[in-house]
Amino acid sequence: MSKKLYVGGLSYGTTDEALKEAFSQAGSVVSATIIMDKMSGRSKGFGFVEYATDEEAQAAIAMFNGKEFDGRTLTVNEARPMEARPPRRDFNSGGGSRGGYGGERRSNW
Repeated sequence: MSKKLYVGGLSYGTTDEALKEAFSQAGSVVSATIIMDKMSGRSKGFGFVEYATDEEAQAAIAMFNGKEFDGRTLTVNEARPMEARPPRRDFNSGGGSRGGYGGERRSNW
């Protein structure tokens, strides 16, 4: 069964390929993905590496956790399942206060 690792502290310039190449030293990498910010398209500084076996994943943790990569100190551990989060409030959906002065202006003639 495959094992996914969280890799934090990545340089913003690190690519998926560079991550995969480096972590291949510990075993057979199934996938390596840098998480990107949707708005800016820039790296968020963390990613995930997936190994074919638990033994390879443990070897990668031992090899890379606390070590320097691309000038940054890495944090490497087992990835936790993503937690369910409440839906985000959409501020563009209308409703709420309309602002302004409101109401009709009448003159006192």
